[in-house]
Amino acid sequence: MTHDDTRDTQATRDTAGGGTAPTVPASLTSLLASFDTGAYVVDAKGAVVAVNARAEKLLGRPAADFLGRDAHELLHRSRYGATLPRAQCGMRRAYMAGRTVQSDEEWFERGDGSLVPVSWLVTPCRTDDGAARTLVLFHAPRDPEESRTPGTRFSSPLPELERLALLAETTTQLTATLDVGQALRRLVRLVVPQLADWAVVDLVTERGGVHRSTVVHAGNGGLVRREDLEGPLPAVPEDSLLPLARALRGVSPALAGPPPPQPAADSSPLAAEQSRLFAESGIHSAAVAPIRGVREVLGALTLGRVEQTEAFTADDLPLLEDICRRAGLALDNARLYERQRTVAETMQRHLLPQLPHVPGLEMSARYLAAPDASQVGGDWYDAFVLSDGATALAVGDVVGHDLDAAAGMAQMRNVLRAYAWAREEPPSAVVSRLDRAAARITDVTMATLLFARMSHAEDGRWTLSWTNAGHPPPLLVTRDGEARFLTGGHGLLLGTGLDRPRPDEETEVPPGATLLFYTDGLIEEPSRSLDEGLELLRANAAALAEQPPARFTDLVLERTRPAGNDDDVALLTVRVPVE
Repeated sequence: MTHDDTRDTQATRDTAGGGTAPTVPASLTSLLASFDTGAYVVDAKGAVVAVNARAEKLLGRPAADFLGRDAHELLHRSRYGATLPRAQCGMRRAYMAGRTVQSDEEWFERGDGSLVPVSWLVTPCRTDDGAARTLVLFHAPRDPEESRTPGTRFSSPLPELERLALLAETTTQLTATLDVGQALRRLVRLVVPQLADWAVVDLVTERGGVHRSTVVHAGNGGLVRREDLEGPLPAVPEDSLLPLARALRGVSPALAGPPPPQPAADSSPLAAEQSRLFAESGIHSAAVAPIRGVREVLGALTLGRVEQTEAFTADDLPLLEDICRRAGLALDNARLYERQRTVAETMQRHLLPQLPHVPGLEMSARYLAAPDASQVGGDWYDAFVLSDGATALAVGDVVGHDLDAAAGMAQMRNVLRAYAWAREEPPSAVVSRLDRAAARITDVTMATLLFARMSHAEDGRWTLSWTNAGHPPPLLVTRDGEARFLTGGHGLLLGTGLDRPRPDEETEVPPGATLLFYTDGLIEEPSRSLDEGLELLRANAAALAEQPPARFTDLVLERTRPAGNDDDVALLTVRVPVE
């Protein structure tokens, strides 16, 4: 048995999860090994049951990546990398119907995420064990690991249908994200290697400088990033005729080639940096276009050709300009989103208080904004020293996720501070007065609140008394890792309009214990129950009992907050001294 035969046999056994794939006849293994092209076999549901070594090589995937996986979901893509809808997959329809079908100009995704064009043939096969399966044979016209043939990757100009398809995919891909970095990664993947061997994105920074943000080129099996060519660029001369300088000033797209040796008419530092780029990359032909936003130039996109002998022509520039126009709108939106998010977080953090210094107590607090820039939530925390020397602790959540909620949070906090300071009352009395007043002197319609007093007795004991207006219960964690929720003191949330008595609860806080107050964004997630979220929090906090308060707070937040959470989170941690 040859080495490849051995690999093909193994490919029918090992699965990605380390288990065992369904046993297939030895005759099928031998059949796959006999093909000098990529081949795999799927079962009646479309899952791969066997694959040959040639397929592993062409697609850059080990056998374990294939076995047990749905072949369509794993491999089949549009020419721009989008997952092909099942309804449009002729291959899947063929093997579901048990017919022999072939096709050209299809695309598979390799293990590193790059695309490879393939021609395939699908045919039903019945093996020795009587099972009905489907054999898929595919050929890659260009083996990713072999040298490229000039003229096979792109033409100048691109055919009209392909041009329209590329522009449509550019719009779809770039408008689907509000992250600048991700938008840039999608942009270069759309144009390399479809239009060029190299892509360079230079962005104008918020302070007016220029940063070479992305430099990538087509390599064997995917895009290769050249971080050594990235970084800040010299200033753009106002009178420079360099195509990049003109693009960064908003002038129309232009063709470019390697800059002439110095000295030259343009001997600026920017021209020198461009010379370095062309020398390092080997680009012999380039096209440069400005990336314009709604009000300003955001940067420039440079496409370069190295291995293709065909140079860019003026006919290529309209397509490049259309791509950059779409990229500019997407980047403009992403930058606006990031600005809004920064402003929102800054405003929210300024509304939240500085923690007081209380002898003996260690305190730490965190606020994490919602992912959406517009979701400046009403989550808040507070801690302040009362007139009788006790320490007031509060955490709350004003209903809503907008600027009104943030403003209402600030109003609620200020009224609570005033009432708590004015009289030496139990927490329930303070919150009852706050509830009655909130509807008249604040814009808050409904909110939850946990308000507590932390008192230090002469004998050294620390006592917590609290009332809970519809808020998640605080968590008490002893220094030896026992954790329990303080479930007493529950009453109605604020804003119901019902005047009901509010209970108080009190407990002694053991030496070295930690109290954790938090909002529901820490524990709530649609895919799990509230009890599961609370139990996860309890287990995580218990395991972190020995961590310093600041570290404790950070790790609880990191380990407990749901990955898909779309709510903001506020946490307040208080630790009493050991003795």
